[in-house]
Amino acid sequence: MTYCHIIFFMILIGRKIIAEFGIRHPQSRKPLSAWEEVMRCTDYGGFNELKLLFRSADYVYHCYTIFDIGGNKYRLITEVDYDAGVVQVKRIWTHAEYSMKKNEEALRGGKL
Repeated sequence: MTYCHIIFFMILIGRKIIAEFGIRHPQSRKPLSAWEEVMRCTDYGGFNELKLLFRSADYVYHCYTIFDIGGNKYRLITEVDYDAGVVQVKRIWTHAEYSMKKNEEALRGGKL
């Protein structure tokens, strides 16, 4: 078990979504765990700071931050409140699920 060695951290909401996805996709557990550890142990002042560490992260439709996980095999969709220090996991999709029209429309409409 690793520990955060800094005072500030992000609060992560949605660990159940991560755990359930890991059950369905066991190969995702390690990269999701690594993402979770980094997110919890770092305080980001805004998307630009987050992007320095997660270069593949995208901010889309003015509300979602999307992370490529596991070598681009999975998409982790979140809402991040930088002022409050909160990351809420909304969905995790495989690359194929992310590319589905209904999911793209849900993202575009802000309905996750």
